[in-house]
Amino acid sequence: MKKLVALALIALTTGCGARIAPAAATETVTVTNCGQQVAYAKPSRVVTNDTGIAEIMFALGLGDRMAGYVIGGGQAGDVASSPWKADFDRVPNLGEQITKELVQGAKADLVFAGWNYGFSEATGFTPDALDDLGIATYQLTEACRNGVGRQRGIMPPLDALYTDLRNLGRVFGVEAKAEELIAGYQEQVSNAAKLVKQNRPKVFLYDSGLDQPFTSGRNAAPHDIIGKAGGDNIFGDLDDSWTTVGWEAVVDRAPDVVLINDYADGEATTPDEKRAFLESYPPLADVPAIRHGRFFVLPYAALVESPRNPAAIEAFARFLADSFHP
Repeated sequence: MKKLVALALIALTTGCGARIAPAAATETVTVTNCGQQVAYAKPSRVVTNDTGIAEIMFALGLGDRMAGYVIGGGQAGDVASSPWKADFDRVPNLGEQITKELVQGAKADLVFAGWNYGFSEATGFTPDALDDLGIATYQLTEACRNGVGRQRGIMPPLDALYTDLRNLGRVFGVEAKAEELIAGYQEQVSNAAKLVKQNRPKVFLYDSGLDQPFTSGRNAAPHDIIGKAGGDNIFGDLDDSWTTVGWEAVVDRAPDVVLINDYADGEATTPDEKRAFLESYPPLADVPAIRHGRFFVLPYAALVESPRNPAAIEAFARFLADSFHP
């Protein structure tokens, strides 16, 4: 089992043969991350990948522990709308593609990323590869591999957010702040539940894809956003996080609402372009959401694991309440 432990040991011998005692080992904290017990020294040069992951650090007040962040070019709008925009402005933007060379150049002592949120066997940027370089990693819990191929997700999405907040709170010594955030988020989700009515509309999360749609199974943040807001994720039976399905399955499951991810990926990059495609695609013509024009848009940073998830639940709950119970 991999141990990411930093030890400071100094053993010096003088010309007279007198030996200076070793310095005390650096204090470490052990947490469970993606099913493994991992020990961390308190990091001071963290590099994050993706908007939501950076915002977890910012929400915990840990911007000063960051060497920088990496975000894709399609996430500029998320930064502009971020409640932590001032932190994004203060902390160095290291680029759009995370690599071993980039994090080495930043002198990172910890990389906070996730599978398909920076970590990838295809690029060789993996926790094991960074461990070989002496760089610790913390994996986003929403994206933990669950033991079935490359499927991701080991717990309900909101629990994943709370787990990461608590783990990082311990690693960085800000446990009280983590618990304060969690209590506030739980209250926000509880208040949103008061808007939920008895009948639950079926919701299709549309991220991208023209030939095949990219959507959310039960382990990605949209599943809990939809469910806690009073809807049912039509692909909530899939034991995966973000995944590709077929248009036939969307038609068969007849969603009442389409929740669009405002994320620039593929040919249709804006919410308006995505809606125009859905409305013009003949197989979807009789789907209730399309027929009645029920669309709702949330930013990418609200639909991946991030501190924006509770506010997204509240906003979507209000939309569903207004749309189906005016």
